[in-house]
Amino acid sequence: MAVPGASTETTIDLIRHGEPVGGRRYRGQTDDPLSEKGWAQMRSAVGDARPWDVVVSSTLSRCLAFARELSDRHGLPLETDSRFMEIGFGEWEGRTPEELMALDPLLIERFREDPVARRPQGAEALADFAARVGAAWREVVVRHAGRHVLIVAHAGVIRSVVGQVLEVPLHRVFRISVPAAGISRIRVRQRGAKIIPELLFHAGRL
Repeated sequence: MAVPGASTETTIDLIRHGEPVGGRRYRGQTDDPLSEKGWAQMRSAVGDARPWDVVVSSTLSRCLAFARELSDRHGLPLETDSRFMEIGFGEWEGRTPEELMALDPLLIERFREDPVARRPQGAEALADFAARVGAAWREVVVRHAGRHVLIVAHAGVIRSVVGQVLEVPLHRVFRISVPAAGISRIRVRQRGAKIIPELLFHAGRL
């Protein structure tokens, strides 16, 4: 924990899971495991690096299985937090982009233009999603102040965190691309209750 009034620097890495079984689709909170390709993507992105003090993971298996492997391999503490789960996509859950575009060629385009007003039927509201991810993110920063943390999560989660760090308007966050197994690094400077985050790199590798 940070000492009141002291200046503390914390590093947070976020890695998106690799490709799940079933390939590209609006998976949301559907709990598909990683495919062999997905495992290879994540292992390649990380390599033999182990700069972290702790690993924090979404509770969905496409994140948690790799987080457990990494934790066991390097003897790192592992925490889970369901608030780092992907956004719920409602009636789009499990559907491929091709299936959705067959229903309406502009359906996905309209959603990406304004995901706040044009979310799928039954989907989690983007503001609610951003609030739960933001709360989990801030707790990690405070709880692990001064440490180097890896968060294993989803495209939407990483998009939301990066968007909040850069103060991107909520309806524009889907303009942030997050590739499979892409890594983002954020440095957080803390002095007392003041938190100043800085994006060091996005969608990279170690």
